[in-house]
Amino acid sequence: MGDEIPKSTLPIHKDKKYVIFSDWDGTITTYDSNDYLTDNLGFGKEKRREGNLKILSGRATFRDAFREMLESVPNTFEECRELLKKNIKLDEGFKDFYAWTKANNIPVIIVSSGMAPLIRAVLSNLLGEEDARDIEIISNNVKVHDDGKWEIQFRHPTSNFGHDKSQAILPYRNLSNPPTLFFFGDGVSDISATQHADLLFAKKLPDKESDLATYCEKEGLPHITFQNFSEALPVVQSLVLGKATKEDILRNGKA
Repeated sequence: MGDEIPKSTLPIHKDKKYVIFSDWDGTITTYDSNDYLTDNLGFGKEKRREGNLKILSGRATFRDAFREMLESVPNTFEECRELLKKNIKLDEGFKDFYAWTKANNIPVIIVSSGMAPLIRAVLSNLLGEEDARDIEIISNNVKVHDDGKWEIQFRHPTSNFGHDKSQAILPYRNLSNPPTLFFFGDGVSDISATQHADLLFAKKLPDKESDLATYCEKEGLPHITFQNFSEALPVVQSLVLGKATKEDILRNGKA
């Protein structure tokens, strides 16, 4: 999708057996922060969902629909940051999940279509300064003007995704001894990563939007559905500890 995408120049973990990539909004958090801003301050949930459905059907690009969402929010950047710090919560199992991966020397890399300063602010508030500082974040950025107004700065502005998440994963595929790659996501911003991880986890909740799972089902892409990281952790552990194979996990299809 889109024009030629800049190749990733990010450092990669060449000596690891396992690497975990995860979306941030709605995956590690319980509510997508950009959706929160749009639903409560911008043009509202109904119009936002119209945009998401257009993306899923191929009638709109994620980049353009996402930019339109954010441009509907009139508040200053600082007001948005403080609002998100007060209202965005972590997935109930993520702290234990991250603690286990850290203890077992497995990198967790946040790959987000959100904006790094907002992610850092919320993450520091929820996970603590040290862990928030240690987690790698690959995301878009933001330009804040003197009057406090702001605009998103896409990582890959020529891509229809704005941030092509596959570019964070693909460098590992070119290693002579590539690690096993996990990807966790929930929504339309994660579509660019769907075909590049060894194990794709799609968050699916009974009372919330689950656009990534919907897309995977429509396209016939192998994936594992999960409701929270407490469910996902035993699945990751089973592979790392040699109790299950990738094929076993995909055959089950559910955390």
